[in-house]
Amino acid sequence: MIIGGGPTGLMLAGELRLGGVDVLVLERLAGPSGESRAGGIHARTMEILDMRGMLSPFLAEGRRLPRGHFAGIPLDFSGLPTRYPFLLTILQRRIERLLEARARELGVRLRREVAVTGLRQTADRVEIETTEGELAAAYVVGCDGGRSTVRKLAGIDFPGTPGSMTAILGDVELTEPPAEPVFQRRTPHGNWSVLTFEPGWYRVITADFDRVADRDAPITVDELRESLIRHAGTDFGLHSPRWISRYNDAARLAARYRSGRVLLAGDAAHIHYPAGGQGLNTGVQDAVNLGWKLAAIAANRQDQTLLDTYEEERRPVAERVLANTRAQTALTRPDPQTSALREVMANLVTFGDVNRSLSEMLAALDIRYPAPAGAGHRAPDFDLPDGTRLYQHLHAARPVLLGLPSRRGLAALPGHGPAMLIRPDGHVAWVSDNGEAALEAALDRWC
Repeated sequence: MIIGGGPTGLMLAGELRLGGVDVLVLERLAGPSGESRAGGIHARTMEILDMRGMLSPFLAEGRRLPRGHFAGIPLDFSGLPTRYPFLLTILQRRIERLLEARARELGVRLRREVAVTGLRQTADRVEIETTEGELAAAYVVGCDGGRSTVRKLAGIDFPGTPGSMTAILGDVELTEPPAEPVFQRRTPHGNWSVLTFEPGWYRVITADFDRVADRDAPITVDELRESLIRHAGTDFGLHSPRWISRYNDAARLAARYRSGRVLLAGDAAHIHYPAGGQGLNTGVQDAVNLGWKLAAIAANRQDQTLLDTYEEERRPVAERVLANTRAQTALTRPDPQTSALREVMANLVTFGDVNRSLSEMLAALDIRYPAPAGAGHRAPDFDLPDGTRLYQHLHAARPVLLGLPSRRGLAALPGHGPAMLIRPDGHVAWVSDNGEAALEAALDRWC
């Protein structure tokens, strides 16, 4: 059972179905919210969608930008080592619609307007109380956001740092918009942006430092208007808001990702300032790391120690995201010292190695999980001698053996260079340089 029907929960549900597991998703909202906090997909997430044969509709609905940014300092993505060296701008509501369609196609059941109110564990299942009665499942995964009910009911702490600033995001209409898009223009109070996502409306964002608003207080169009006037000197004729949201730079990380048969993923496990567009991407990547492992255990009774690797691999990734978003927040503070530091950073980014390092970090292409030498990194999408691509063979979320004869029921593919064992999430579990004994150990551990 998955609690939360956002991008992380929907992606995880699909992964579990590919592994042969019966899945029920519970979502407290009556329907898609229509809100779009996230607005882009990075290269590694596009690779993951490609591995599952579901990338095409996302590419068709998105817009490709060959650049990103670190704290508003431009980065060139065009040299990223991937088939997708760009940022795909696509609103979260579209992402959720496509992921939900895919999940339903795979047989996922989704029940809306159901909220979780209680949780208890036994030796072999998790029993939950909901607004529609009691339910039970072998495992429960909380994908229910930064204020996760599942995390709280499971008794998992959520330590971190509180907010130090307030940002307001509004999707609105403007009668007198700026002539060109404005991205993070700095002011004595913070910064402001006016961006066009779809014809006829604009995304307005303001960031005020050293002002921490109560997140539970109602947010109004007047508050957004006043903040925009304070920064830009005008409200550009702002009217007819589609939705408005307030957020800050609080950064928190779950003390653990698992408590018995209860697990956390996405914002339920980690929250941070949305600098560089990493939040949704990190959650989807959590789901793909967890999905095949949980499916192996739930469907095939595989050793429970496999599930421990989810936290071992993904929690350090979240730690790094929290660290780099804290750094980006610091780099946007509106003071002379920070302005001087930004000039230094902007000059450094002109060096290829610095641009490449920051770009690969934001795009999550440089993640390497603990593994013997030569393994742990993501497998590039190799062109294979038979005219296919490696990622085409990962559609079923099964391990792939590249460049060796078949064994233990694994399909074998012809390959150039060293032989490899590729995990269902596209990471390398073994390379031939490590020897036959290491292959047997990798098969035991991962397959």
